[in-house]
Amino acid sequence: MANTTSISDVHAAGVHEHHQTSPGARSINARDGHISPGEIAIGVVIGRASEYFDFFVYAIASALVFPSVFFPYESRLDGTLYAFAIFALAFIARPIGTVAFMAVQHRFTREAKLTLALMVMGVSTAGIAFLPDYASLGTWSIILLSILRIGQGIAQGGSWDGLPSLLALNAPEHKRGWYAMLGQLGAPIGFVIAAGLFSYMLGTLNSLDFLDWGWRFPFYVAFAINVVALFARLRLVTTHEYSHLLDEHQLDPVPVGELLQSQSRNVIIGALAALASYALFHLVTVFPLSWITLTSQRSLAGFLQVQMVGVTLMAIGIIISGYVADRVGRRRTLGTLATMIGIFSLFVPFLIDGGEHGQDAFILIGFSLLGLSYGQAAGAVTSNFPQHFRYTGAALTSDLAWLVGAGFAPLVALGVSSHFGLAYAGLYLLSGAVSSLAALSINRAWSIRDN
Repeated sequence: MANTTSISDVHAAGVHEHHQTSPGARSINARDGHISPGEIAIGVVIGRASEYFDFFVYAIASALVFPSVFFPYESRLDGTLYAFAIFALAFIARPIGTVAFMAVQHRFTREAKLTLALMVMGVSTAGIAFLPDYASLGTWSIILLSILRIGQGIAQGGSWDGLPSLLALNAPEHKRGWYAMLGQLGAPIGFVIAAGLFSYMLGTLNSLDFLDWGWRFPFYVAFAINVVALFARLRLVTTHEYSHLLDEHQLDPVPVGELLQSQSRNVIIGALAALASYALFHLVTVFPLSWITLTSQRSLAGFLQVQMVGVTLMAIGIIISGYVADRVGRRRTLGTLATMIGIFSLFVPFLIDGGEHGQDAFILIGFSLLGLSYGQAAGAVTSNFPQHFRYTGAALTSDLAWLVGAGFAPLVALGVSSHFGLAYAGLYLLSGAVSSLAALSINRAWSIRDN
């Protein structure tokens, strides 16, 4: 019989400069020079799925592995908080990566930027897989982990390819909600693969083997997926037809100073409008894993399987959000879901502290709400940006939304819950919902005034 690891065991690129493409690649990616929104959506889903897989592999390891491997000298709680602090470094580095790699694109090409960004991501991810633990390298292991995590954040900012903005601009007006949600499907795809790998390793290895080498295997897989995703995305963005569309829509980087000088309010509103979704994102994925590890004897493999069921509901919710948004509007959909998330936040302490059934209900309801809201969270108000600013504006808006809404969510939620009670994790989520509603209201008032 396979050994099962329990919680207690775990504790012991301007392409326009370069239009020449082979006829074969051109025929694969376009038909007679025409590219449909569906074809663009394929590129968006491929890119986002690989990014989210990297994201969740690191996130799950931060909750289940890194406290024991890199902070064995601390209590389990403090080790997890330190791991979550390093986790947040990528979100701080992400906007820096966006700005730096847009300079690379301006100086060279769009494909050069994307290739370099995904190479940095691959090296950073593979580097974590080979990183010696604290027992072998001491404090240097923590320093190197931090550097590699920053590398992941810089690379993720640099991997912005403009395809989500291109998809939004090319989608039929009556189906914009539908096409907006397609790229968001990358999140549940990435999570279910990452959680499935960790669940399998936890369920088949004893605790010593898992903490020694088993946790490294998902990082190897992440590196391989990055290589595949790189070539898949390059085949899209380097063709003449995609270059023409990106250039036609003026989807090229502009200086950040120029953007902020004239579009700062749109950047801020865009970052805050989806805050409820981003705050909920980590409260149903990363935070519960850390809380269960610290306070329960539940099987980690079993809990990850519950989350995999939840993320299936999330995928269904994302698809439903496309239909709903096309009928009632994306901003109204986000506002309604922010209200529902605010109501849900009031029940957080009762569900998480309600035994296995309550925890399962928290996961399933939380993921369902996340799917409905997150399906329309990306670029909900980026239509505010004039076309000239949309490429850079959409990228920075996304970076800031992740930083403000999600980057510190596991650290804050675990810290306040462990010291003051689970009600404060609910309060954190409620603050995100209120921020979203306020931003959407302000955006609507500005739109009415400006018209």
